Amino acid sequence: MKTIAIIPVYGESDTIGRVLERFEPGYVDEICVVADKPGVVTLGAIEEAGRQIRVPIKTIQNTVRNGIGYAIRQGYKYALENRFELIVIMAGNGKDDPREIPRLTTPILEEGYDYVQGSRFLPGGRREKNPFLRSIFTRLFPYVWSIMTGVRCTEVTNGFRAYRASIVADPRINTWQSWLDNYELEYYLHYKVLTLGYKFAERPVSKDYSALKDKKYSHISPSKDWWQIVGPLFLLRLGVRK
Repeated sequence: MKTIAIIPVYGESDTIGRVLERFEPGYVDEICVVADKPGVVTLGAIEEAGRQIRVPIKTIQNTVRNGIGYAIRQGYKYALENRFELIVIMAGNGKDDPREIPRLTTPILEEGYDYVQGSRFLPGGRREKNPFLRSIFTRLFPYVWSIMTGVRCTEVTNGFRAYRASIVADPRINTWQSWLDNYELEYYLHYKVLTLGYKFAERPVSKDYSALKDKKYSHISPSKDWWQIVGPLFLLRLGVRK
């Protein structure tokens, strides 16, 4: 299956280059970096990585920040237009390891799964320097999802996942809605996959924040963005959103 990795980045990033340099041929066929308001360091790192690795890199630049959901959708559009069949989503700040991509794609390629969620909490997963309060939330939130969807989850907030591109094209799933411009998109898609009968699995991966020492480990503001994470589950479950 023709596979693409979509990596959204925002602003100045000195880690995206190190992430890209970890890609080897065979992980994916192409990398799509969607860069919101990229600085010269970010663009330079992407360009340099493109000269070093043997995986093509497509860069989509946005002069304004429209949200991570919007950026991922730009990756979707590129993937669908270029007939990619398998999509990998991962962070560009170093907390996800491209060398673990086969853990997510192999169940789809060889076992018939449609959607594979990376989990730091499964045996074989690893947590390194995960922020304390975030660790509590990411551990407890999947229990709420398990209860409300009827599908056992150990991880929901981890954006490192892989799925068939046909899911994005499913007419029952509308990822193009404007209310999904931010973090809501990933939780919307997760809910749809769990409740529409897609073949779902979790696989162990690492979540390593050690590369972000002395840096902001996330663009998420708990006081401002919490509803973008929690809201989609309840809005969809109650039928307020579709």
